[in-house]
Amino acid sequence: MNTTTVPLYQAKAEFFRMLGHPVRIRVLELLQEGPLPVRDLLAAIEIEPSSLSQQLAVLRRSGIVSATRKGSTVVYELAGGDVAELLRAARRILTVMLAGQQDLLAELHGAETGTTGP
Repeated sequence: MNTTTVPLYQAKAEFFRMLGHPVRIRVLELLQEGPLPVRDLLAAIEIEPSSLSQQLAVLRRSGIVSATRKGSTVVYELAGGDVAELLRAARRILTVMLAGQQDLLAELHGAETGTTGP
């Protein structure tokens, strides 16, 4: 067995760990609409420029976003459409999960008041 080969499940775990920061997710959401200069990302996210720069560097190193310099402006964009699809899938999954939690809360509330549902 080749010891330099990373198992697919480990590579996936590293990928999801890379996504595991709220600022990175927000950047990716914003970039779904198209390329944006850093100043627009800063205005939308409202964090320190150094913090945004650090998170953009993580995304850039992973290859999930690309950066282009236009004069003194750096513009970021998603490296591929699959990222946008992943974010849409995450939204669908979260919607189902939250709906299930709402159903459970309604059941619990009904049990407290003596009016249980179906």
